[in-house]
Amino acid sequence: MRVFITGGTGTIGTAVVAELIAAGHSVTALARSERSAAALTAAGAEPVRGGLSDLDVLRAGARAADGVVSLAFSNDFSSPEALTRGIAEEADAMAVLGEELVGSDRPFVVVSGTPWVPGRASTEADPLPHEGPVVGRARSVLAALDLAERGVRVSAIRLPRTVHADGAGGFAGILTETARGSGVAGYPGDGEQRWPAVHARDAAVLFRLALEVAPAGTVWHAVADEGDRVRDLAEVIGRRLGLPVERVADETFGAFAPIFVMDQPASSEHTRRTLAWEPVHESLLADLEHVER
Repeated sequence: MRVFITGGTGTIGTAVVAELIAAGHSVTALARSERSAAALTAAGAEPVRGGLSDLDVLRAGARAADGVVSLAFSNDFSSPEALTRGIAEEADAMAVLGEELVGSDRPFVVVSGTPWVPGRASTEADPLPHEGPVVGRARSVLAALDLAERGVRVSAIRLPRTVHADGAGGFAGILTETARGSGVAGYPGDGEQRWPAVHARDAAVLFRLALEVAPAGTVWHAVADEGDRVRDLAEVIGRRLGLPVERVADETFGAFAPIFVMDQPASSEHTRRTLAWEPVHESLLADLEHVER
C-alpha cells in the first residue's frame, strides 16, 4: 500500500513511518522543512514538501495514495489562541484529505485523544467531549468518521495524553521540560489524577492495523497504561533530574491546565480483543527512567 502521512517526523509519526515501511508499505510524507525532508528520506520515506495549511499539496498527496494517515498538529501551545488556531488548521487539513478519498473505499486514519469519564476508565464506546479546550478536535474527528457513509474506510485512533519514547513525549514530557525550566518537578491538582499512556512504537502498530483492516467508522484506543498517578510521574522526573517534587499552581501549565487536572484513565480492552493489538514496549514510568539531567 502507498500511504500518505502528515506529521511523519514527530514522536508518533516517526514510529508510524518505521512500522509501515517494515511491514512492506511505501510511504510519502509531508515535510515542512529541509530537516524534516532529510529525516524522512533517511527513514525510507518519500518527502513531499509543504505544510499543513498547503491544502493543494494535501489534495495531491491523498489523490496519489492508497491510504492516508493524518497525524500533523501545530506545536504552538503558547496560549489558548494558538491552540485554537492549531485546531482550526488541523480541521481544514482533515476535511481536504477526507474529501479527496470520498467514494474510493480507501483507508483514512485520523487521531484524537481518549475521552474522560467521571469515576471510571473511558472505553471505545464513550463519545468524545462536547465541551472543553480541545472540543474542536473532537468535532473534526466526528466529521471525518461521517465519511464512512460516503465511501471512505475511515477509522479513528484515540491517543492517550502521553505517547512516549526514550523518556520524552506527551504530557509527561511537558512535566519534564517545565521542571527543567523551573527547578521544581511540579504536578498540578492533588497529583492523584491518572493519565493513560502508550509507547510510540506500540501506538504505531495500531495505526498500521487500522490502516490495513479496521472497518469504516470505527474507533480504537491506543492505551497501554490505563492510568498513572501524576504525582508518581513527577516523582520519577524529580529523582532523575535531582529536583524537589511539589504541587504547583495549575496555571503553571498554561493552556493545558484544565486538562492536566482531570482524572482521565482509559481502557483499550475492546481494541486489544478485536484487532489483536498487544503493547509490548516499556511503560511510561519505566521509560521516564531514561530522563537525563
